[in-house]
Amino acid sequence: MIPFFEQIKKTIDKLTKKTGVRLNPYPILYTGLVLLLLSAVFMSHVVWEAISLALFLSPLWLPILLVSAASMLWLILKRSEFIASQKTILLEIKPPRSVVKTPLAMEAFFSGIHLAPGESHWYAINILGKVRPWWSLEIVSLEGKVHFYIWTRVGFRRTIESQLYAQYPGVQVIEAVDYTRTLTATPEEWSIWGCDFTHTDKDPLPIKTYVEYGLDKVQKEPEQVDPLSNLIETMGSLGKGEYLWLQFIIRVHRGEKYHKTKEDGKAYTWKDEAKEMVDKIRADTRDVYIDSATGDERPGFPNPTKGQLDKIAAIERNTAKLAFDVGARGVYLAKPENFDGIMISNLTGIFKTFSSEGWNGFSPTGWMTAFSDYPWEIGVNKLKDEFRRGLISAYRRRQFYYDPFKNHGMVMSTEELATIFHIPSSTTETPSLERIQSATAEPPANLPT
Repeated sequence: MIPFFEQIKKTIDKLTKKTGVRLNPYPILYTGLVLLLLSAVFMSHVVWEAISLALFLSPLWLPILLVSAASMLWLILKRSEFIASQKTILLEIKPPRSVVKTPLAMEAFFSGIHLAPGESHWYAINILGKVRPWWSLEIVSLEGKVHFYIWTRVGFRRTIESQLYAQYPGVQVIEAVDYTRTLTATPEEWSIWGCDFTHTDKDPLPIKTYVEYGLDKVQKEPEQVDPLSNLIETMGSLGKGEYLWLQFIIRVHRGEKYHKTKEDGKAYTWKDEAKEMVDKIRADTRDVYIDSATGDERPGFPNPTKGQLDKIAAIERNTAKLAFDVGARGVYLAKPENFDGIMISNLTGIFKTFSSEGWNGFSPTGWMTAFSDYPWEIGVNKLKDEFRRGLISAYRRRQFYYDPFKNHGMVMSTEELATIFHIPSSTTETPSLERIQSATAEPPANLPT
């Protein structure tokens, strides 16, 4: 019986890690055991009848249970084998000294990598375990030095480089050492805090994008306000022995997050959710009136406010663009003597410049946010260390959509992605962001494979 309960404990821990809802398994196990014993003592005939009935019907439910469990494990195995077979690479983006391009250039880059090979038919997905590619967009502070990275499969290196060089001719893209592997990042040696991020509202409602900041048009440098500057300045404020990692793990959106199908059998996507949101806003603008002839209530003529019209326009503009599934994650780690608790607040609020009243935003969730550090939380340090190890492992593996760190994340448009991840203009003059001294004359003629 002991291994059985230990397996239940492991299962609860995994659920806790995935959902961010912290559960102490022992009270649950003990309560269940006590209830089972009480039932066996005071309602023994009912318990044995239930067991007998379950055993009698086992030829019906047991094969279904075994087949479904086996097929699920088979799919996990084949997916894991496929993912492990893919060679990956970390590319660093070195911005030029002068950047006059707007984030629209980065939006064009994201449109160029809106690719989903590998999931062309059911056999490839369910038998071979193939998955469409995902990319990790990373903004990282290494002791105050800010770097931009893109993690990808080796086979997509040429695509990444060609798309970046097409939009930013003066940029340099070089292969980099995986910075996550240069540190042990163990709870025994490091103080670690991290979380995932989720939308504060439904996905179709956009964050405050570069269009709202007027960066869809080239402006004079003194007039430019780049919302990414705040984030870079925060990351540049780190000192010796401090590290802040941000990653956005993206893949082409196909409706998996919603787990719904429409009447025609097609996947329920964020465009369907957007239509429902717009219809609700419009319905809310119609004041009910009484028909003088019949006495019946009838919906009035729509009378939306300017804010409601702006929200409808923003939703429709957002969902008209290409969409990605996005898993956002942040990690702050430092040597215990260098750990600054204020950086936890800075990390959880690092995306404030991309949200405002009436727009979408980002809220921290999961991982270390599950702990409130109340005085009566006794004996949770071991569980915290397990979470920290899982957090570092998930970040290093750039894993978000598949086991053992399966999640659904958010859905964002190319416009939103270009807002939170783009090459900052030269108005961002922080010394923590290293730029190349001179731009190359043109992109390389023969990009390496």
